[in-house]
Amino acid sequence: MIQNTVLKQLHNSLSGDVLFDNLHKTLYATDASVYRKIPLAVAFPKNDKDLKTLIEFAKKNNTTLIPRTAGTSLAGQCVGDGIVVDVSKHFTKIISFDAVNKTVTLQPGVVRDSLNVYLKEFGLFFGPNTSTSNRCMIGGMVGNNSSGSTSIKYGVTRDKVLEIKTILSDGSSATFNEITSDEFLEKIKENTQEGKIYRAIYSELSQIENQKEIKKEFPKETIHRRNTGYAVDEFLSSDLFGGTESTINIAKFLSGSEGTLAFSTSITLQLDDLPPTESIMVCTHFKSVNESLIATVTAMNHNLYNCELMDKTILDCTKNNRDLAKNRFFLKGDPEAVLMLEVSANSLDKAEVLADNLIKDLEKNNLGYHHPKVYGKDIAKVHYLRKAGLGALGNMIGDMKAVACIEDTAVALEDLPNYIEEFTQIMSKYKQNAVYYAHAGAGELHLRPILNLKKKADVVLFRKITTETAKLVKKYKGSFSGEHGDGIVRAEFIPLMIGEKNYQLLRRIKKAFDPDNIFNKGKITDAFSMDENLRYEIDRDEPEIKTIQDFSDSEGILKLAEKCNGSGDCRKPVEAGGTMCPSYRATKDEKDTTRARANTLREFLTNSKEANKFNHKELKEVFDLCLSCKACASECPSNVDIATMKAEFLYQYQETNGYSFRSKLFAENVKYNKLGSIVPSLTNAILNTPFAKAAMGVAKERTVPKLAKSTLKKWYKKQPITKHKKTVYLFCDEFTNFYDVEIGKDAYYLLDKLGYNLKIVNHEESGRSYISKGFLKQAKAVCNFNVTIFKDIITEKTPLIGIEPSAILTFRDEYIRLADDKKSAEKIAKNVFTFEEFLAKELENKKFDTNVFTNKTKTLKVHGHCHQKALSGTHASFQILNIPKNYNVTIINSGCCGMAGSFGYEKEHYQISMQVGEDTLFPKIRNTPKETEIAAAGTSCRHQIYDGTKRIAKHPITILKEALS
Repeated sequence: MIQNTVLKQLHNSLSGDVLFDNLHKTLYATDASVYRKIPLAVAFPKNDKDLKTLIEFAKKNNTTLIPRTAGTSLAGQCVGDGIVVDVSKHFTKIISFDAVNKTVTLQPGVVRDSLNVYLKEFGLFFGPNTSTSNRCMIGGMVGNNSSGSTSIKYGVTRDKVLEIKTILSDGSSATFNEITSDEFLEKIKENTQEGKIYRAIYSELSQIENQKEIKKEFPKETIHRRNTGYAVDEFLSSDLFGGTESTINIAKFLSGSEGTLAFSTSITLQLDDLPPTESIMVCTHFKSVNESLIATVTAMNHNLYNCELMDKTILDCTKNNRDLAKNRFFLKGDPEAVLMLEVSANSLDKAEVLADNLIKDLEKNNLGYHHPKVYGKDIAKVHYLRKAGLGALGNMIGDMKAVACIEDTAVALEDLPNYIEEFTQIMSKYKQNAVYYAHAGAGELHLRPILNLKKKADVVLFRKITTETAKLVKKYKGSFSGEHGDGIVRAEFIPLMIGEKNYQLLRRIKKAFDPDNIFNKGKITDAFSMDENLRYEIDRDEPEIKTIQDFSDSEGILKLAEKCNGSGDCRKPVEAGGTMCPSYRATKDEKDTTRARANTLREFLTNSKEANKFNHKELKEVFDLCLSCKACASECPSNVDIATMKAEFLYQYQETNGYSFRSKLFAENVKYNKLGSIVPSLTNAILNTPFAKAAMGVAKERTVPKLAKSTLKKWYKKQPITKHKKTVYLFCDEFTNFYDVEIGKDAYYLLDKLGYNLKIVNHEESGRSYISKGFLKQAKAVCNFNVTIFKDIITEKTPLIGIEPSAILTFRDEYIRLADDKKSAEKIAKNVFTFEEFLAKELENKKFDTNVFTNKTKTLKVHGHCHQKALSGTHASFQILNIPKNYNVTIINSGCCGMAGSFGYEKEHYQISMQVGEDTLFPKIRNTPKETEIAAAGTSCRHQIYDGTKRIAKHPITILKEALS
C-alpha cells in the first residue's frame, strides 16, 4: 500500500500535479465504459520530465500508469487501480506543421476537431472521424486506433500515423518512425531498451511458424477495422518477415496498443486534402435492419464518403432530447432503420447525379421505401444526430441500458447480412432486442444488448452474450474490436479471437516493451475479468433518496445521475459551438464537467454512510463552479440536468450545514429590494460602496445593479385600461419589477400598439433566486402560490408571457418538479411563453400588422440567454427582430456569458465568470462594429456584456418598441 506521504513527495517532485484526494479519485474511477476502479492517484504532468518521474515512481513502487486524454473509452481502457495520467490539460500543443508534405506533429492532448479547425485554412484535415470527435484527443485515437464514419474513404488512425515519440518503461526516450529493413537490423544491435524491443520483434516475427499462425488466426485482411490485440500482422508486410516492403514502422504497431507498451509524448500524422466541396446525403428509410444491411452492399458500389446506420431504438432515444429532436427533420414515419449515405463532388450538379444514381440502384433492387436528400448545413445536423447516438442511449429511463460489450465487431462487408442474421438469432435466444447503429459501410455495427448490470442474472447474460458473439465473429474471421479497442471488456477474449499461440506471442512482446507491467496493467494481455469491477454493485439494495423536487421522470435523482454514461460531450471545446460546459471550458479541469458532477453525485448517493447522503464536502466542491446554465439539459445527449440536481444538492446540504448570510441575501433579494425601493437612490449609493460589496461578498470589480425609481407593478396600476380584442398576462418577474422597469414599460407600449391588452395580476416572484441558491422550500411555496393564481386564467387564448427568460421559464421547468398541483402546473406550462416566443407565434399566424414598424436599416447581433437556449431556443428572437423589413439580424454563437445570476457577482467566482465571457462572447462583441446593436434578453447577460466589453445590450422588446414607426 503506497502511503499518502509518498504520493505527496511525488507531487512535490513534478512541475505538474499529483492529486489523491477522495474527489479526484472518484472522478477518475470511471470512463465511458461500464467499469469502475478507484485509482491510487491522478497525475497531471506538464512535460516529459514529469512523465519520466512518474515512470520511475511506478517502477519503484510496483504500480501502473493509466494514460488518459478525454476519457471517452467504451471498453475500460482508462480504468485502473494505479495512477491515472491525464495529459488532456497540459499536452495540448500543435508542435509543427508541414503544408508541403501534408503532415502535422502534435502532443497527445490535441482535440481532433480542434486540429481540423487549425488545418482548414490550408485545405487539409485529419480524416478519421469518431462520434466523439469534438472532444476526443489524438493520443486516445492513436491508443485505440480510432476510425469512425469516414474510414471507408480515409482509413483508420494507424494509416495516418507516421511517427511517435515515446518514453519507454526504463525512462529512456525513443522515436518510432519509418525505417528501412537495414536500419531495423542495425537497431537490433543497440544495447538499450529500444534495442531490446527491436530484438524481440525480430526474434518473434522472423519465425516462419509464427508468421503462419498470425495469417491463420488473425481477421481477414479485407477487414480494415481490426483492433484485436496488438497489430503484429502489420509486420508481415515487411521483407524481414515474409513480405515485400523494404520499410517498417513500429509507430503503426503502437497504434491500437492502448498505452500498454510506451508513453507517447508527440505524434506525427499524415493529412488528407479536404473532401470535395459539395455533398448530398441520402437518408434511406427501411422496414427492417436486415434490409438496410443488404442495401449497404449495394450502396457501397457508389464511392460513398459516409455509410452510417441508425436503428429505431437509437432514433427513438433522440425524440425526447431538446437539442437532438430538431435534427430529426429528415425522418418520415417510424422507420426500423435509416442509412445515411453521403456522396460528394466538386459541383452540386455532379453530386446530384451521384445521389440520383444511388437512389435508382436502391429502388431497382427494391431496397428502402423513402430516399430523402439532405443538403448543405443540414448534413451536419444529420451527422450530429448519428454521433449523439452513443450518448442518447443514456436517455433510456430506468436500470435497463444499452451496454457496450459487443458494440465493436467488424466483419467483411459481404459477410455482414449473414453475420447480423446469426447475431439476431443469439439475441432472440436471450430475449434481447439489441441496438444496431454506426458504420455499416465498413462492415462494423455498434451492436448493444439491453441489460441491467445491477442484477446478477443480467451480469451472467453480459458474459454469455459477449462470449457467444465472440465465437460468431471468429466464425466469420472478423475482428472483435473494430475501433473501440479491447480494454477490459474484450481483452480476455483475445486468446479465442487470435489463438492461444498468438496470444502468448503478444504477452512476450508486451514483456519486451514493459517488463515490469507499469503501462496500463490489465489491458490486452493478462486482462482483468470482463464481469468484475462494474460501475454498480450487483444485487445491491437500491438507495432510497428523498428529495423535495419530483424526479419521477427519471425514477429518482440517483437514476438521473446514472444516466450519465461518460460519453464526455461536456468536454467539447469552445470552437465546437454550443454552451456546455462553460466551467470546464474556463478551467479545463475534469472536475468542472457535467460528467464529473453526475459521477460524484452518483458515487456519494450510492455509497455514503451519512444520514444525509448529500452532506459531503466533495459534492460541494464539484458543484461549486456549476453556473446552472442548463446547457446540459439539452446539449447532453442523455439529458443529465445538472442545474436541477445542483439546486437539490444545495438544499439538502444547507439543511444540514446551514445557509450563509450571502446566500440568504441573494435568495431573498425580493424582500430586500422591497425595502431598498423605499429610497432607491440611497440604496443604490450604499450598495455600490467598497464596504457594502465586501460585506456582501461581492467582487469589488462589479457594479451592483441599480434599483429603478419606481417598480413596474406600481407604474402599471396607474395605466389606463386598454380595450383590445386580444389579452395576454405578463409575468412581472422580480428582475423587471425592480431593475428593468423601462423594459417592462416598453413591453406594455409595444403590445398596446400591436393590439393586445396586457394584464398583470397579483402573483409572487418566479423563485429563480431561491432555486439557484437551493432555498427549495421557499421556491416550492412561491411555485404553489403562482400555480394557484394562474391555473384558472392562463389558457391558449390568454397566455402568460415573460420578459426575463430565467424567470418565465421556471413555469416550464422547475415548477413541474416543485408544484404540489402538478397537473395544473403542466397545464399552465403549455401556455407559457417568452416574449419572443409569443410574438413569433403571433407573427406566424398573422395576428398583428407589421407595417407599424420602421423601414430604416439596422444591423443587430443577438446573444441568447442560456436558459432560453436550453429550454426555448433563439430562433424566436431572430424571427421577431426581423419584423422591421430592413433589419439585418444575426444570432451570435456565443455560449454562456458567464454571469449566471449571482454567480458572477460572488468575489470568489468573478475571475471564472469573466473567463467564461472571454471564451466566446466578449471577443465577438468587441469585434462587432459600434453601430451594430447588441440584443440580449437576459438581465444578467446585459450586465456581463457591459462589464466585459463596455457595450450596452438591449432587450429585443426595447429594440422593437424603438422600431415602431
